Amino acid sequence: MDHNDIRTLKLLEEIEENHVQSQRELAKKLNISLGLVNSFIKRLAHKGFFKITTIPKNRVKYILTPEGAVEKTRLTYKYIQHSYRFYKDARHKLRKLFQKLEAEGVGLIVFYGASDLAEIAYISLQETSIEIVAVVDMLKAGEQFLGYLVLDPVYLSSLSFDRILVTSIESREKILDDIIENGAPDSKIVTIE
Repeated sequence: MDHNDIRTLKLLEEIEENHVQSQRELAKKLNISLGLVNSFIKRLAHKGFFKITTIPKNRVKYILTPEGAVEKTRLTYKYIQHSYRFYKDARHKLRKLFQKLEAEGVGLIVFYGASDLAEIAYISLQETSIEIVAVVDMLKAGEQFLGYLVLDPVYLSSLSFDRILVTSIESREKILDDIIENGAPDSKIVTIE
């Protein structure tokens, strides 16, 4: 499932849930540019997925059509399939990785990245004797995640661990640089292939 399908699904969901929204509000909610929202709206309206009507004070109202509801259902099904494949693939890779780490004598691990992938890694970790020491994430530091207080990467040098598992889905190169910059040797970094 590509980014356009996901954006289309989110846009159709927003239109179905809240008919009176400006494009600016939609852009903010979907975390995309105003120009991109405008482009999507024009394209989806042209396809007949919703109608655009004008209401007082120069505002517009978007109304989901039956065709739009069918498209939303199709994309939702596609998204669920994509998510299931991602979960199943991640569980398989993590199971193999944790078995390998356990065989190497690894007992303590840090997750770098409080993400959906970290949640799947946490579930997979429960099948091993490896213990999680901390969850580290620069953007989510101070928040709770899986019962752990998410730490800023600057605390890496004060933690005792055998490996750091990159569970972030952000730029891998930047994360690897960040881990090393904060005092962890690259020999302790593990990624999911």
